[in-house]
Amino acid sequence: MSPSRRTLLGAAIALPLSGLLRAAEPDLSALADITTGAVPIDAAERARRLSRAQALMRANGIGAVLIEPGSSLVYFTGIRWGRSERLTAAILPVEGEPCIVTPFFEEPSIRETLAIPAEVRVWQEDQDPLAIVAGFLTDRKLAARPIGIEETLRYFAVDALGRAMPGARLVSANPVVRGCRMVKTPAEIALMQLATDVTIAAYRWTQPRVERGMTGAEVGALMNAATRKLGGAPEFALALIGPAAALPHGSREVHRVADGQVVLMDCGCTVQGYQSDVSRTWVHGTASIEQRRVWDQVARGQRIALAAARIGASAGSVDDAVRRYYGTLGYGSDYRLPGLSHRTGHGIGMDGHEPVNLVRGETTRLAAGMCFSNEPGLYLPGRFGVRLEDCFHMTPAGPRWFSEPPRSIDVPV
Repeated sequence: MSPSRRTLLGAAIALPLSGLLRAAEPDLSALADITTGAVPIDAAERARRLSRAQALMRANGIGAVLIEPGSSLVYFTGIRWGRSERLTAAILPVEGEPCIVTPFFEEPSIRETLAIPAEVRVWQEDQDPLAIVAGFLTDRKLAARPIGIEETLRYFAVDALGRAMPGARLVSANPVVRGCRMVKTPAEIALMQLATDVTIAAYRWTQPRVERGMTGAEVGALMNAATRKLGGAPEFALALIGPAAALPHGSREVHRVADGQVVLMDCGCTVQGYQSDVSRTWVHGTASIEQRRVWDQVARGQRIALAAARIGASAGSVDDAVRRYYGTLGYGSDYRLPGLSHRTGHGIGMDGHEPVNLVRGETTRLAAGMCFSNEPGLYLPGRFGVRLEDCFHMTPAGPRWFSEPPRSIDVPV
């Protein structure tokens, strides 16, 4: 997956982290790893994923699916691998075991994380790896059937496959890959819950330690240190102060915590590869009447979004419900400012942002097992912004929080 703007900004904000922590290591003695009981995804779960994918391939007339390294490759095969100009890929056939195609000299390393029964076919440096892919499809008598392309597969691989298999019908693998990954199993939800528990515990440790004069980078460093001690792997820790909080993903301008200034934090981590995403907003010192009003409006927006998230409702209808409410308060229509300039939420799982989104026009129907963020922020350019973000998962009875929203601007975590 390509990095999001938030990821890039988070990396930029975190640049001073190592130097900061060397200068003044925080006292983390009150914290302990809370992830020791995490249950990894096991072989039986991966077997069910492949079975589900193959059922969806049959239902959609797809003969095989081609996947490059990334979260989908981990999801189906367990292989953790980076992308480079040397292709490593998995082929999920409609029947039988998958095939992993990788450079000859990488095979031993690939097998270290391969977690399913699979054939491995290698290619040498002077060979075309997509010819190896075509050979597998031909051997399995799948060359004449539509081949599903996972949505993040790079163009050079799609183009080379087309040349290796003239006349092949290349189609979107979304009905298969999204069809599996969008609906989380209890094992996945348990890991997402644990990641969220880590983030909430890190917030509770960090928020009282935010002091006047701190920069966003310094606040984020505290959060990341707490997250690591609690057993999570930090993904991002944005801390947006004052007018920077009016920009949903912040500013490169350095702002420092001051009395009466909003502090908006957006943080997440992974546990066993599954993510959390939680935002909290408070005021350092005493909040103004306007800051309290906007905070309360966002809290109400969150509750309206959750109430709209019902089994069978369209994902877009959740966003619609929030915008109707904000419109009654006089905020900008559509995505105009001051108001809510981004979608109400996004899918979440192994990636921080996954299909589908809680955004206008999204017709996908909500079903049990789907997981989303709920973050209908309000932004007043040049002044401040408020975002409260908690994720939820759909159950047969409706939505259930991974983390309970805060009670008030005075009790923000």
